[in-house]
Amino acid sequence: MVQPESKLDVVIIAPPTIEHQEEPVKLSSSKNQEKPSKPSIMVNINASYFRVCISLGGQALLWKTLSEKTDIPPNFHNLFTMLPSTAFVLLWCVALCVLVSLSILYAMRCIFYFNMVKAEFHHHVGVNYLFAPWISWLLLLQSAPSFIFRNKYSYEYVWWLLIIPVVGLDVKVYGQWFTTEKRFLSMVANPTSQLSVIGNFVGAHAAIKMGWRESGTCLFTLGLTHYMVVFITLYQRLSGSNHLPSRLRPVFFLFVATPSMAALAWKSINGSFDVQCKMLFFLSLFLFASLASRPMLFKKSMKEFSVAWWAFSFPLTFLALAATAYAHQVKCVVASGLAILLSAISVLVFIFLLVFSTLKIDSLFANPKSHLMY
Repeated sequence: MVQPESKLDVVIIAPPTIEHQEEPVKLSSSKNQEKPSKPSIMVNINASYFRVCISLGGQALLWKTLSEKTDIPPNFHNLFTMLPSTAFVLLWCVALCVLVSLSILYAMRCIFYFNMVKAEFHHHVGVNYLFAPWISWLLLLQSAPSFIFRNKYSYEYVWWLLIIPVVGLDVKVYGQWFTTEKRFLSMVANPTSQLSVIGNFVGAHAAIKMGWRESGTCLFTLGLTHYMVVFITLYQRLSGSNHLPSRLRPVFFLFVATPSMAALAWKSINGSFDVQCKMLFFLSLFLFASLASRPMLFKKSMKEFSVAWWAFSFPLTFLALAATAYAHQVKCVVASGLAILLSAISVLVFIFLLVFSTLKIDSLFANPKSHLMY
């Protein structure tokens, strides 16, 4: 009787049934993890992606300016006129295609994901990028080849369609800055607040091309007044806890873009690059030198590629445009060399970002957190 009892003990202790019960549970959980839901591209794309279009439109305007004889410093006339016109037209067509594609996607986002667009409007950073689509279209309008708008009135109609949303956003955003307690400028100010000002300057610059001096002066006054307020507020660091995360530090280059665009707008109004334009240009040049001398400021933002990198491009383009206008007015070797240098830096940065974005396009649009990054 002793031997069968010991055999029974050996058989009962074996644990194969427990292992077989645990394995299917693990397999089923791994199968569930292999099928994550991919968010729609309309969810990932927010208004901040239009800074790519601002860069494309700015580059098209720069290439158009450099290829025109009237705006080229005489010392480098032959160098600039060698720029093929076909390259400029090709760049403008690429900018148009990208802008149309993004505009369609964002329009669909407004229809199917209106709550996300509403959240952008109530975000202290996201609301400023709502100006970006209209700035992109205005830049594309100014840089359009001569055969696009042969009729004067077609240019005027398009300008009105683009400037009305800008003025509407001005009324809403600027009004909140001094009437809404939770939206005071001292509480929500950040470098992207300058995008609203840039929209006014770009609109003024486009209005003067039609000969609408009064409209251009009105938009310039509106932009310059609020630029002074925003600039002083940001310099005093009154924004408190609403500082930008490290990944968005490239937007500090908007400090360079705003005075540069203001100088171009006033030059178009006044007819020459006078003392006021030079003051604004020297301010943007100083701010560029201040940021360029602090590369460690952007170290964390450069660890992972994001659409925020495009904030480096169009401010440099605006600075190059202002430097070109300054060189054409002053007509000296130093000013012309400065225009050449800044234009070369702008083009190189643009090409680098364009190539890198093409190679990283999957991560750029498929990032699950991209709809939260401005």
